[in-house]
Amino acid sequence: MEESGNLNNNELKALVSLLDDDDTEVVQHVEDRIMALGTYIIPYLEFEWESSFNPVVQKRIEELVHSLQFELTKEKLYAWKAQGGKDLLEGMWLISTYQYPDLELEQLSKEIEQIYYDVWMEFKSELHPVDQVKLINSVLFNKLKFGANTKNFHSPGNSMLNVVLQTKKGNPIALCVIYMLVAQKLNLPIYGVNLPNLFVMTYKQGDVQFYINAFNRGLVFSKKEIDEYLTNLRLSPNDKYYEPCENVEIVARVLRNLSHAHEKLGHTEKVEEVAEMLRIIEEKVGQ
Repeated sequence: MEESGNLNNNELKALVSLLDDDDTEVVQHVEDRIMALGTYIIPYLEFEWESSFNPVVQKRIEELVHSLQFELTKEKLYAWKAQGGKDLLEGMWLISTYQYPDLELEQLSKEIEQIYYDVWMEFKSELHPVDQVKLINSVLFNKLKFGANTKNFHSPGNSMLNVVLQTKKGNPIALCVIYMLVAQKLNLPIYGVNLPNLFVMTYKQGDVQFYINAFNRGLVFSKKEIDEYLTNLRLSPNDKYYEPCENVEIVARVLRNLSHAHEKLGHTEKVEEVAEMLRIIEEKVGQ
């Protein structure tokens, strides 16, 4: 970052103009110098991209901006994890910023707030928990028309909360996240459950515990059905298949889905970048 004080606009312009040099070593040196300036340089690079008519320079600027933004996303993801991953919405927002770097957390927050308001308008706290869940189902899946993205199950957009909120179509975990964020605002004890091949939720308070499948319009089911599901998969019962999981585990699973989606599309570079994000989430803090 020290270099920034020594570089004025003209010098930066001169650096950017060298990005189409025929000598790959020169280009590499220029890219290293720009990267060393850090993320504050992004708006300047974007301005240079707009004023450039050279496709080679434009492509290299795009790659540099992406690299700088990706570094920023990784730093924020590390900080989120280090602080205990308390805010699920923030974790999901950070995954979205990988693809949509200009997305504001405030925007997602407002959209969740609006869904919560729609549910709250019809909510009755005196109802039995199962009826409360059915009421949420009615608003989310009937009134607001959220649903399973069965046509594009492996689309990367299914892991981007902003895309799911916009299209109202998502994979199991994205629909569960929206459901849980709304339930939290209603002070309901609804949490994610990491089942193999399917992410579901559990309502768990005192002696009351049952399960909710957001991918199937909020279908309510029991522990017995999880037993049968595991038997069909030839898996032995494990506490983690029945009990609430942490936000960090949810974000890790979303990243694995995102990696799988890019793998199916042949996006090798993106698969590698998502793997870097996943390593940050899965590493023990302080390692």
